[in-house]
Amino acid sequence: MRLLKYVLVAALTAAPAITFAQTTAAEQPKNPIVKREFNQQRRIGNGIKSGRLTARQGARFERQQMRIHRQFRAVRAHHNGRLTMRERRMFHRRQIFASRRIYRAKHAPQLVTSQYAGNRRIPCAAFQVEAPDRMSR
Repeated sequence: MRLLKYVLVAALTAAPAITFAQTTAAEQPKNPIVKREFNQQRRIGNGIKSGRLTARQGARFERQQMRIHRQFRAVRAHHNGRLTMRERRMFHRRQIFASRRIYRAKHAPQLVTSQYAGNRRIPCAAFQVEAPDRMSR
């Protein structure tokens, strides 16, 4: 009975540690190209959550990342899992281009079109409209 208690306590303390170790290793890929894709997916998600990216922009960047990853898998399958230096350079450049677009979209001033702005598109920070006071009548 006493041995069973020790085994049960050891199993209950080791199981979460093993599970935690497996999830962190699975979340961080070793391949630099895949690691960069993973980081950019995270940046896109954070941008949507924080409101710096619209859902439409996020979807566009997700599609762009999906196309890059699909081509990456196709090239690797064609060369038995290996990439030539030229192909690595190509994927690196595409990821840099995508990263710049994500950064620019996240840091660009958000523009609004409203009935109060007329046909002009003006930055959100400058767009301050006072609501009409209906109780003053």
